[in-house]
Amino acid sequence: MARLIKYFLYLGILTAIALICYAYIGPWFGADFSAPLEEVRKPVVLDGQ
Repeated sequence: MARLIKYFLYLGILTAIALICYAYIGPWFGADFSAPLEEVRKPVVLDGQ
């Protein structure tokens, strides 16, 4: 059981490292992480009495 927990811990650490690398290297490969720059407005109809 301890061996299984150790493997999951290693897998979690490798996953975290992979996500951090993707966050830094991703824009070079075309991934765009920027927020949309346009404002979105939608009318809201409230059903109040």
